[in-house]
Amino acid sequence: MKFIQYEHHGELVWMMDELKGKHRENCLCYHCLKFVPEDREKNCKIANDLYDNCIKYSLTTPVYECKEFEYT
Repeated sequence: MKFIQYEHHGELVWMMDELKGKHRENCLCYHCLKFVPEDREKNCKIANDLYDNCIKYSLTTPVYECKEFEYT
């Protein structure tokens, strides 16, 4: 397994090289009708809280389970 370091949200972070760029295809939020990241007032509260935590700790956290998930 290879690890790489790069700048994300203004911080140097580490990650597994083979997972770079795969967050969106693995995150339930990107398929949810409640996910409106460009408008935080309309966006899902859970997604907003998770994003705030990601910024605070320089993380990227894909969501695999959510009780609020909605799709068509």
